[in-house]
Amino acid sequence: MVFNIFTPSSAVTHRLSLGRMVNQSTVLLMVSIGSLILLLALLILFHQNANATRGYQLRTLERERSYLLLDEELLQMKIAEAQALQQLESDRTVEVMVSVRNPIYTSEETTLAKINLEIENVE
Repeated sequence: MVFNIFTPSSAVTHRLSLGRMVNQSTVLLMVSIGSLILLLALLILFHQNANATRGYQLRTLERERSYLLLDEELLQMKIAEAQALQQLESDRTVEVMVSVRNPIYTSEETTLAKINLEIENVE
C-alpha cells in the first residue's frame, strides 16, 4: 500500500484527535486540582477565622470573670466590715436604743409557752 504524504489518512487524524484529547484532559485535570486547592484554602481560612473569633471571645470572658471575682471580693470585704462589732457599736440606730434597767436572766432554757403556763398557774 502506498501512502501519499499530502492525503490525510485515518491514522493521522486519529493521532491528532488523541493528542487533542490528552491536552484537554491535562488542562481539565489542572483546573480540577486548582479548584480543589482554592476550595481547601477557603475552608482553612474560614476555620482559622472562626478559631480566632472564639479565642477573642474566650479572652474577653476571662477578663470579665476576673473583674467580677474582684468585685465579689470587694463586696465580701464591705459585708464583713458592715457586720463588724465596732461598726455595730458605733451605729446611730444602736446608740439611740434604750438600755435595760433591771434585766432578768434565766438559768434554764424556757419556751414562751412554758412561761405563759407558769403565769396562768400563778394567777
